[in-house]
Amino acid sequence: MVEASKIFQQIKRKTGEAIADFDLIEHGDRVLVAVSGGKDSYTLLHVLEELRRRAPIRFELIPVNVDPGFPGYRSDRIQDYLARQGFNCHLKTTGNERIIEEKRRPGTSYCAFCSRLRRGCLYTLADRLQCNKLALGHHLDDAVETLLLNQFFSGRLAAMSAKMLADNGRHTVIRPLIYVAEQDIRQLSAEWQLPLVDCSCPVAGTDRNRQRMKQLLNQLEQEIPSIRRSLISALKQVEPRHLLDPRISKAP
Repeated sequence: MVEASKIFQQIKRKTGEAIADFDLIEHGDRVLVAVSGGKDSYTLLHVLEELRRRAPIRFELIPVNVDPGFPGYRSDRIQDYLARQGFNCHLKTTGNERIIEEKRRPGTSYCAFCSRLRRGCLYTLADRLQCNKLALGHHLDDAVETLLLNQFFSGRLAAMSAKMLADNGRHTVIRPLIYVAEQDIRQLSAEWQLPLVDCSCPVAGTDRNRQRMKQLLNQLEQEIPSIRRSLISALKQVEPRHLLDPRISKAP
């Protein structure tokens, strides 16, 4: 790998901006970094490690991989790769696939149920490993796609926050790649030839609504090249008095 590559430096700069804007990482933090074997989580770990080495504050990174139990998921490849890169990755094998098949109610989202199980496992590991923060690899495209999904299908003005206190009140979820475009991560992954591991989920890639949002953004980008940056900027410049939420207009 060439840490000085142009695209890596660009991603590192945008990640640093997000960390500074939202105070994502502070002195003394123990940050659990969720590593799935995909391009986003690999990039997150490498960028955070490079920033950690140069940071004027001290914080720790604890890489964790959760094996969902899907047949064909190669957690061993993730472990081997991270070990070669000098990381001590904690592996948690689960029976989430079986739980999903047994407990998911008909008609409910497979992905949402799987995500809740995985997040619960990460919170448990964060407690055990004494981590106060949980870093996820969601990027700019994830945020703006979620914004559109909520507007089009749920009637809500919501996306992904860069920093959020977990429901358990003990951990803070952070998304340091929130300013990083997916195409930049994809370019870095190809440049570094990252050993990507397929999640092996039986319904992977079947979220038609999210795919429609991706297609819509790609189409709009042909006429508005800055569409994704504009949408993420809009999330940073909210003007509540110009919205229609009666809770805002009735507030004292």
